[in-house]
Amino acid sequence: MRRVPLWIHVPAALGVALILMGPIAILWRMPWGTFWESVTSPDSVEALRLGMLTAVTTTVACLVLGVPMAIVFARYDSMFIRVIRAVVLLPLVLPPVVGGVALLYALGRYGLIGQYLDRAGIVIAFTTPAVVIAQTFVALPFLVISVEGALRTAGDRYEQVAATLGAGPTRTLWRVTLPLIVPALIAGSVLAFARALGEFGATITFAGNLPGTTQTAPLKIYLDAISDPLAALPMSLVLIVIALVVVVGVHLRKGSGVMT
Repeated sequence: MRRVPLWIHVPAALGVALILMGPIAILWRMPWGTFWESVTSPDSVEALRLGMLTAVTTTVACLVLGVPMAIVFARYDSMFIRVIRAVVLLPLVLPPVVGGVALLYALGRYGLIGQYLDRAGIVIAFTTPAVVIAQTFVALPFLVISVEGALRTAGDRYEQVAATLGAGPTRTLWRVTLPLIVPALIAGSVLAFARALGEFGATITFAGNLPGTTQTAPLKIYLDAISDPLAALPMSLVLIVIALVVVVGVHLRKGSGVMT
Protein backbone atom coordinates (compact mmCIF):
# COMPACT_ATOMS: atom_id res chain seq x y z
CA MET A 1 0.00 0.00 0.00
CA ARG A 2 1.26 3.48 -0.86
CA ARG A 3 1.70 5.75 2.14
CA VAL A 4 0.37 9.31 2.01
CA PRO A 5 0.48 12.08 4.64
CA LEU A 6 -2.24 11.64 7.24
CA TRP A 7 -3.45 15.23 6.88
CA ILE A 8 -4.30 14.72 3.22
CA HIS A 9 -7.21 12.46 4.21
CA VAL A 10 -9.06 15.43 5.69
CA PRO A 11 -9.55 17.49 2.48
CA ALA A 12 -10.11 14.24 0.59
CA ALA A 13 -12.93 13.30 2.96
CA LEU A 14 -14.40 16.79 2.71
CA GLY A 15 -14.40 16.53 -1.07
CA VAL A 16 -16.21 13.19 -0.95
CA ALA A 17 -18.71 14.61 1.55
CA LEU A 18 -19.37 17.58 -0.74
CA ILE A 19 -20.31 15.21 -3.57
CA LEU A 20 -22.32 12.79 -1.42
CA MET A 21 -24.40 15.23 0.58
CA GLY A 22 -26.61 16.14 -2.39
CA PRO A 23 -27.69 12.58 -3.30
CA ILE A 24 -28.10 11.76 0.40
CA ALA A 25 -30.35 14.79 0.85
CA ILE A 26 -32.45 13.68 -2.13
CA LEU A 27 -32.87 10.21 -0.60
CA TRP A 28 -33.81 11.78 2.72
CA ARG A 29 -36.50 14.06 1.31
CA MET A 30 -37.76 11.65 -1.35
CA PRO A 31 -41.57 11.21 -1.39
CA TRP A 32 -41.29 7.42 -1.55
CA GLY A 33 -45.06 6.96 -1.43
CA THR A 34 -45.46 8.51 -4.89
CA PHE A 35 -42.03 7.62 -6.28
CA TRP A 36 -43.09 4.88 -8.68
CA GLU A 37 -46.15 6.76 -9.83
CA SER A 38 -44.01 9.82 -10.54
CA VAL A 39 -41.24 8.12 -12.53
CA THR A 40 -43.69 6.01 -14.57
CA SER A 41 -46.02 8.85 -15.51
CA PRO A 42 -46.32 9.40 -19.28
CA ASP A 43 -44.51 12.76 -19.11
CA SER A 44 -41.61 11.33 -17.10
CA VAL A 45 -41.23 8.26 -19.31
CA GLU A 46 -41.28 10.37 -22.46
CA ALA A 47 -38.76 12.88 -21.09
CA LEU A 48 -36.42 10.10 -19.99
CA ARG A 49 -36.81 8.25 -23.31
CA LEU A 50 -36.04 11.40 -25.29
CA GLY A 51 -33.09 12.22 -23.06
CA MET A 52 -31.57 8.75 -23.43
CA LEU A 53 -32.16 8.69 -27.19
CA THR A 54 -30.60 12.09 -27.77
CA ALA A 55 -27.69 11.32 -25.41
CA VAL A 56 -26.86 8.12 -27.32
CA THR A 57 -27.14 9.95 -30.65
CA THR A 58 -24.94 12.72 -29.29
CA THR A 59 -22.32 10.21 -28.17
CA VAL A 60 -22.17 8.73 -31.68
CA ALA A 61 -21.88 12.24 -33.15
CA CYS A 62 -19.07 13.04 -30.72
CA LEU A 63 -17.19 9.91 -31.80
CA VAL A 64 -17.63 10.68 -35.50
CA LEU A 65 -16.54 14.31 -35.12
CA GLY A 66 -14.30 14.19 -32.07
CA VAL A 67 -11.93 11.34 -32.89
CA PRO A 68 -10.72 12.91 -36.16
CA MET A 69 -10.26 16.26 -34.39
CA ALA A 70 -8.31 14.64 -31.58
CA ILE A 71 -6.03 12.89 -34.07
CA VAL A 72 -5.33 16.16 -35.89
CA PHE A 73 -4.69 18.02 -32.62
CA ALA A 74 -2.34 15.29 -31.36
CA ARG A 75 -0.34 14.87 -34.55
CA TYR A 76 0.07 18.51 -35.65
CA ASP A 77 1.55 21.34 -33.60
CA SER A 78 1.19 24.58 -35.56
CA MET A 79 -0.12 27.88 -34.26
CA PHE A 80 -3.22 27.49 -36.43
CA ILE A 81 -4.00 24.09 -34.87
CA ARG A 82 -3.51 25.50 -31.39
CA VAL A 83 -6.02 28.29 -32.07
CA ILE A 84 -8.57 25.85 -33.53
CA ARG A 85 -8.07 23.55 -30.54
CA ALA A 86 -8.74 26.43 -28.14
CA VAL A 87 -11.97 27.25 -30.00
CA VAL A 88 -13.10 23.59 -29.95
CA LEU A 89 -12.49 23.38 -26.19
CA LEU A 90 -14.31 26.67 -25.53
CA PRO A 91 -17.58 24.95 -24.45
CA LEU A 92 -15.73 23.51 -21.46
CA VAL A 93 -15.58 26.96 -19.84
CA LEU A 94 -18.46 28.64 -21.66
CA PRO A 95 -21.79 28.85 -19.79
CA PRO A 96 -24.13 26.40 -21.57
CA VAL A 97 -26.82 29.04 -21.97
CA VAL A 98 -24.34 31.19 -23.90
CA GLY A 99 -23.69 28.23 -26.17
CA GLY A 100 -27.45 27.91 -26.69
CA VAL A 101 -27.72 31.58 -27.63
CA ALA A 102 -24.81 31.17 -30.05
CA LEU A 103 -26.46 28.17 -31.69
CA LEU A 104 -29.75 30.04 -31.90
CA TYR A 105 -28.16 32.95 -33.73
CA ALA A 106 -26.31 30.55 -36.00
CA LEU A 107 -29.01 27.98 -36.82
CA GLY A 108 -32.26 29.70 -35.81
CA ARG A 109 -34.78 30.83 -38.43
CA TYR A 110 -33.10 34.21 -38.68
CA GLY A 111 -29.60 33.01 -37.83
CA LEU A 112 -26.42 33.30 -39.81
CA ILE A 113 -26.91 29.89 -41.43
CA GLY A 114 -30.46 29.14 -40.33
CA GLN A 115 -31.99 31.81 -42.53
CA TYR A 116 -30.79 29.97 -45.63
CA LEU A 117 -31.89 26.62 -44.25
CA ASP A 118 -35.31 28.12 -43.52
CA ARG A 119 -35.66 29.20 -47.14
CA ALA A 120 -34.96 25.60 -48.13
CA GLY A 121 -37.66 24.41 -45.76
CA ILE A 122 -35.25 23.07 -43.14
CA VAL A 123 -36.03 24.07 -39.56
CA ILE A 124 -33.58 23.10 -36.82
CA ALA A 125 -34.22 25.29 -33.79
CA PHE A 126 -36.82 24.01 -31.31
CA THR A 127 -36.83 20.51 -32.80
CA THR A 128 -35.42 17.19 -31.60
CA PRO A 129 -32.31 17.54 -33.83
CA ALA A 130 -31.69 20.85 -32.05
CA VAL A 131 -31.43 18.90 -28.78
CA VAL A 132 -28.74 16.67 -30.28
CA ILE A 133 -26.84 19.65 -31.69
CA ALA A 134 -26.94 21.47 -28.35
CA GLN A 135 -25.79 18.36 -26.48
CA THR A 136 -23.02 17.71 -29.00
CA PHE A 137 -21.85 21.32 -28.65
CA VAL A 138 -21.25 20.93 -24.91
CA ALA A 139 -20.18 17.24 -24.85
CA LEU A 140 -17.76 17.12 -27.78
CA PRO A 141 -14.76 18.67 -25.94
CA PHE A 142 -14.87 15.95 -23.28
CA LEU A 143 -14.29 13.23 -25.86
CA VAL A 144 -11.69 15.28 -27.74
CA ILE A 145 -9.60 15.82 -24.60
CA SER A 146 -9.75 12.13 -23.60
CA VAL A 147 -8.72 10.84 -27.01
CA GLU A 148 -6.11 13.52 -27.66
CA GLY A 149 -4.45 12.86 -24.32
CA ALA A 150 -4.25 9.13 -25.05
CA LEU A 151 -2.80 9.77 -28.51
CA ARG A 152 -0.11 12.07 -27.13
CA THR A 153 0.77 9.53 -24.43
CA ALA A 154 0.98 6.64 -26.92
CA GLY A 155 3.10 8.68 -29.32
CA ASP A 156 3.48 7.83 -32.99
CA ARG A 157 6.23 5.17 -32.87
CA TYR A 158 3.84 2.32 -33.63
CA GLU A 159 2.40 4.26 -36.54
CA GLN A 160 5.92 4.82 -37.89
CA VAL A 161 6.66 1.11 -37.62
CA ALA A 162 3.42 0.31 -39.47
CA ALA A 163 4.39 2.77 -42.19
CA THR A 164 7.81 1.14 -42.63
CA LEU A 165 6.03 -2.20 -43.06
CA GLY A 166 3.99 -0.79 -45.93
CA ALA A 167 0.72 0.10 -44.21
CA GLY A 168 -1.02 3.17 -45.57
CA PRO A 169 -2.35 5.98 -43.36
CA THR A 170 -5.92 4.67 -43.35
CA ARG A 171 -4.91 1.09 -42.62
CA THR A 172 -2.59 2.29 -39.86
CA LEU A 173 -5.41 4.32 -38.35
CA TRP A 174 -7.80 1.36 -38.15
CA ARG A 175 -5.29 -1.36 -37.30
CA VAL A 176 -2.81 0.46 -35.06
CA THR A 177 -3.89 3.89 -33.81
CA LEU A 178 -7.50 3.24 -32.78
CA PRO A 179 -6.84 -0.11 -31.05
CA LEU A 180 -4.18 1.61 -28.93
CA ILE A 181 -6.64 4.16 -27.57
CA VAL A 182 -9.70 1.97 -26.96
CA PRO A 183 -9.71 2.76 -23.20
CA ALA A 184 -9.68 6.50 -23.97
CA LEU A 185 -12.45 6.06 -26.53
CA ILE A 186 -14.59 4.31 -23.93
CA ALA A 187 -13.82 6.88 -21.24
CA GLY A 188 -14.48 9.78 -23.60
CA SER A 189 -17.73 8.24 -24.79
CA VAL A 190 -18.91 7.79 -21.20
CA LEU A 191 -18.06 11.40 -20.36
CA ALA A 192 -19.82 12.65 -23.51
CA PHE A 193 -22.90 10.54 -22.79
CA ALA A 194 -23.11 11.68 -19.18
CA ARG A 195 -22.65 15.32 -20.16
CA ALA A 196 -25.31 15.04 -22.86
CA LEU A 197 -27.77 13.29 -20.55
CA GLY A 198 -27.49 16.10 -18.01
CA GLU A 199 -27.42 19.01 -20.45
CA PHE A 200 -29.84 21.82 -19.65
CA GLY A 201 -28.75 25.37 -20.51
CA ALA A 202 -27.91 25.06 -24.19
CA THR A 203 -30.87 22.74 -24.76
CA ILE A 204 -33.56 24.95 -23.28
CA THR A 205 -32.15 28.02 -25.07
CA PHE A 206 -31.72 26.50 -28.53
CA ALA A 207 -34.28 23.68 -28.52
CA GLY A 208 -36.89 24.92 -26.08
CA ASN A 209 -38.92 22.82 -23.69
CA LEU A 210 -41.61 21.14 -25.78
CA PRO A 211 -42.98 17.91 -24.21
CA GLY A 212 -42.43 14.94 -26.48
CA THR A 213 -40.18 16.93 -28.82
CA THR A 214 -37.39 18.68 -26.92
CA GLN A 215 -38.20 18.17 -23.23
CA THR A 216 -35.51 15.92 -21.80
CA ALA A 217 -35.36 14.73 -18.19
CA PRO A 218 -33.32 17.72 -16.88
CA LEU A 219 -35.82 20.14 -18.40
CA LYS A 220 -38.74 18.29 -16.82
CA ILE A 221 -36.96 18.30 -13.47
CA TYR A 222 -36.55 22.07 -13.78
CA LEU A 223 -40.25 22.60 -14.45
CA ASP A 224 -41.26 20.28 -11.62
CA ALA A 225 -38.90 22.08 -9.23
CA ILE A 226 -40.61 25.40 -10.00
CA SER A 227 -44.13 24.19 -9.25
CA ASP A 228 -43.34 21.62 -6.54
CA PRO A 229 -39.71 20.99 -5.46
CA LEU A 230 -40.53 17.56 -4.04
CA ALA A 231 -42.00 16.48 -7.39
CA ALA A 232 -38.57 16.93 -8.97
CA LEU A 233 -36.85 14.46 -6.65
CA PRO A 234 -37.93 11.11 -8.20
CA MET A 235 -36.66 11.95 -11.69
CA SER A 236 -33.52 13.48 -10.17
CA LEU A 237 -32.79 10.20 -8.40
CA VAL A 238 -33.34 8.27 -11.64
CA LEU A 239 -30.73 10.40 -13.43
CA ILE A 240 -28.30 9.99 -10.54
CA VAL A 241 -28.69 6.21 -10.68
CA ILE A 242 -28.23 6.11 -14.46
CA ALA A 243 -25.10 8.25 -14.31
CA LEU A 244 -23.74 6.19 -11.42
CA VAL A 245 -24.32 2.89 -13.22
CA VAL A 246 -22.62 4.13 -16.39
CA VAL A 247 -19.57 5.63 -14.67
CA VAL A 248 -19.08 2.89 -12.05
CA GLY A 249 -19.68 0.20 -14.67
CA VAL A 250 -16.77 1.52 -16.71
CA HIS A 251 -14.41 2.10 -13.79
CA LEU A 252 -15.00 -1.37 -12.38
CA ARG A 253 -13.36 -2.74 -15.51
CA LYS A 254 -10.09 -1.04 -14.57
CA GLY A 255 -8.59 -4.34 -13.59
CA SER A 256 -9.29 -5.80 -17.04
CA GLY A 257 -7.30 -3.03 -18.71
CA VAL A 258 -10.21 -1.12 -20.21
CA MET A 259 -9.54 1.96 -18.17
CA THR A 260 -6.08 3.44 -17.67
